[in-house]
Amino acid sequence: MDANLFVINCGSSSLKLAVFDDQHRKRASALAERLNSNDAFARIAGSEQPVPLPSGASHETALSTLIKVLKDQRIMANDPFAIGHRVVHGGETFREAALLDDETIAAIEDCASLAPLHTPVNLAGISAARRLFPSVPQVAVFDTAFHQTLPPKAFLYALPESYYRDWAVRRYGFHGTSHYFMVQEAARRLGRTPVTTSIISAHLGNGCSITAIRNGISVDTSMGLTPLEGLVMGTRSGDVDPGLFDFLAGKGISAEELNEVLNKQSGLLGLSGQTNDMRSLCDLADRGHEPSALAIEIFCFRLAKYVGAMMVSLTSLDALVFTGGIGENSARVRQQTVSHLQLMGFQIDTELNEAHGAHNQGHVESGGSRFPVLVIPTNEELVIAQESSRLATNSST
Repeated sequence: MDANLFVINCGSSSLKLAVFDDQHRKRASALAERLNSNDAFARIAGSEQPVPLPSGASHETALSTLIKVLKDQRIMANDPFAIGHRVVHGGETFREAALLDDETIAAIEDCASLAPLHTPVNLAGISAARRLFPSVPQVAVFDTAFHQTLPPKAFLYALPESYYRDWAVRRYGFHGTSHYFMVQEAARRLGRTPVTTSIISAHLGNGCSITAIRNGISVDTSMGLTPLEGLVMGTRSGDVDPGLFDFLAGKGISAEELNEVLNKQSGLLGLSGQTNDMRSLCDLADRGHEPSALAIEIFCFRLAKYVGAMMVSLTSLDALVFTGGIGENSARVRQQTVSHLQLMGFQIDTELNEAHGAHNQGHVESGGSRFPVLVIPTNEELVIAQESSRLATNSST
């Protein structure tokens, strides 16, 4: 009977479940949404029929229901031999994935103040899985771990030193699992090894970040103490003048209101006044909606500026890599971004770009480009599965 491994990714009102076999091949995936509300529902990938959930279903209820459905449909037959969890913030405590036990969970809880919106729901998923499978080894894989190689010149803010010493205020970076996968896969496609590969990795989705990776390790990244800093994102502003806080306080806007605006009402949504979906923005722009066209241009211009900034941390560059929902699927975003990078020698081949590099190992650069430009689909779930399998296997030997 095939062995199963679960990968669980919990959001505030959602739960993603992926089932892998012991060779790290994905067998099934499912998604539960609107949890803890009256209209909670779930769906198995590939099925048009929603999976009914009780009103107010919790993460644990959703997980147990999805597992039962997968077993009833004979998509899986047995319990997992390991479970991997995506955990957003590991602070400075976790430089790599970790087996979950009471001590590890207490250390994750100690980092909760650094990610108050994410850590509690990550822990909710962990608690649910541990209750359902108390004897199964479980592993936390941290978004921040890959960036723990940042040097002080990249991770420290120009603030009083006591802020870092007493409160751990520093740049942590996020999307680390995706950026780690990018350098592994880019190295493979370029015929190199990760430790001899240097890339700039742009993860572009509703959340966006860019990372300079030198000889396989992260040396600079755009997201900071929180996932709000850096690039323009779907609903997040990215970089703003810190003086904005005092200015808007004078207009009667509270810190709580501004936090809501910067995280949920800004970015592409705020600029366009319409949507945070890049496909919809491109359609609107093509129909003459100027705010949508401007939102796209600001998104690409800020991204191009960060590409230039990331080059400061590198001594060589093997490729600029685009990934994430937007990075993988928007030829327009890649074209507009690279159009700002001509002085650095980047050039795009229109035909390869429109095909998203599908027939050329991901390459979309033209023959005259100084550097390769790659489009690589991310696979964070695979990385979590591999790390969880490795640690679970080691724990049983």
